[in-house]
Amino acid sequence: MTSTTPTAVFPKSIWAETAPPRAPTQPLQGTMEADTVIVGGGLSGLSAALHLARRGQKVVLLEAMAVGWGASGRNNGQVIPTMTAAEPDALAKRYGEVGERFARLIGNSASVLFDLVREEGMAAEAEQAGWFQPAHSPGRMRLSKMRVEAWQRFGFPARLLDRDESRALLGSDFWYGGMFNPTGGHVNPLALARGFAAAAEKHGAIIHEGSPATGWRREANGWVVTTAAGSVKAKNFLLCTNAYTGEIVPNLASRLARTVVPVLAWQVATTPVSDNLRGTILPGRQAVSDTRGDLRFFRYDARNRLITGGNVIGSHDVGRRVSQKAARSLAEAFPELGVPEITHVWNGYIGMTWDRFPRVHNLGPDGWAWIGCNGRGVALGVSLGREMARAVSGDAISTLALPVSEPHPLPFHSIARRIAPNYLAWLRRKDKVEMEA
Repeated sequence: MTSTTPTAVFPKSIWAETAPPRAPTQPLQGTMEADTVIVGGGLSGLSAALHLARRGQKVVLLEAMAVGWGASGRNNGQVIPTMTAAEPDALAKRYGEVGERFARLIGNSASVLFDLVREEGMAAEAEQAGWFQPAHSPGRMRLSKMRVEAWQRFGFPARLLDRDESRALLGSDFWYGGMFNPTGGHVNPLALARGFAAAAEKHGAIIHEGSPATGWRREANGWVVTTAAGSVKAKNFLLCTNAYTGEIVPNLASRLARTVVPVLAWQVATTPVSDNLRGTILPGRQAVSDTRGDLRFFRYDARNRLITGGNVIGSHDVGRRVSQKAARSLAEAFPELGVPEITHVWNGYIGMTWDRFPRVHNLGPDGWAWIGCNGRGVALGVSLGREMARAVSGDAISTLALPVSEPHPLPFHSIARRIAPNYLAWLRRKDKVEMEA
């Protein structure tokens, strides 16, 4: 191992504590050849590696730190088959037929993930119990109705729950109803990433951890990706680094990195909820994330801890303040719970775009990347990994759900990064106005 190899220290999350262990693989040494080289060992890259290996391709995946070290192993674990703001009709309007295919890819993304977990026997604590987006105001109920109707037009089983149905599902009358999608659910995300890695390796993929890509270039008959101690030459190239594109090797893909703003998302875990309260608070174990801009979200893990989180304004003592805020929010919605004890608090980057649409980029012949999860990377990342695998396997472009666009770096990107946390103040004000409307 060279002195430039970074050390993969996982945050002290509930996932790092409970995910099945994985022995790290050796960093890349020397030169290799492959059909496809993938940079990034998160869910997109691992999904692509699995799908390509199942098709018989020789795949080499390079991960700078360790499988699932980035956002893929740090998130809340909710498997959500929608975007935060990119509605299906808007996708179709922007991208035409490929936008319609992309909307259907998103709508089917949770099922794709859970089907793969079952097919490959991944120990990911996967529960396809459904995903619920409760409305925090009457105005948001109107939005929920519009979203349900839109997804139903695209053939997906979303349905609108009224306030009574919402109360029964949640065990709380804190919300007004909302959109329910039965295909969603939740996972242990680090266990999921490690499960994808093991499945890909079982099918023949080669993974080198501790191997940050230092550069990539197109040659006459393929791509070359370099690291500090070696290189991989391949016909196909997939860049799957999302919010961390500019974080470990700043100059790896600086133009792409400047198309998103990495924003820290904080997660926390409570002590296990007692059995008697478990029967009344979220008895069906769905994943929940509401319609606020200052989002309230929660779900149970396999040990009956509530996994929630949030963000606060300012940089002082953030972990403690997030924990207090998250605990108070749970107590407000579920008074019988009281203010729960928080045992774990951690964070990770999500990649935000200015309009909250994800971006797909064609890097050149047989070279692909996507960026901008906007907080929906678990299900979408797995499906886009599959779709990019299809692209470099020769599937007809007319069948792919890849709405290609040119990268457009954000002007004053460094300033946008500094002020992004203050966006929360505007979201809170907007939420308050909607509640009073």
